[in-house]
Amino acid sequence: MAWLYLVIAGIFEMVWATFMKLSNGFTHIGWTIATLIGMVASFGFLAKATAKLPMSLAYPIWTGIGAVGTVLIGVLLFGDRLKPATWIFVILLFIGIIGIKMTASEG
Repeated sequence: MAWLYLVIAGIFEMVWATFMKLSNGFTHIGWTIATLIGMVASFGFLAKATAKLPMSLAYPIWTGIGAVGTVLIGVLLFGDRLKPATWIFVILLFIGIIGIKMTASEG
């Protein structure tokens, strides 16, 4: 169940980052409130995950899910353009997340 919590936390990490963009610098109150709710949900699920998983495993995977997912959202929803070299590093980040999961001791 801890892994599910961690994945949900990572998804909410992407959600609040997206809502923060939509809040236009916290000038739109609805998106600002949604951002804060997403942050609380993300941290809440991370806290539940770290109750069972080591912090050294959970935290980098949480941030990695958020980072890679937010890059994809930026490209797909907001039309962000990345150089090919940047895509290489995004792929390396994804590989790093998988590598941490596969090689880390879970306690």
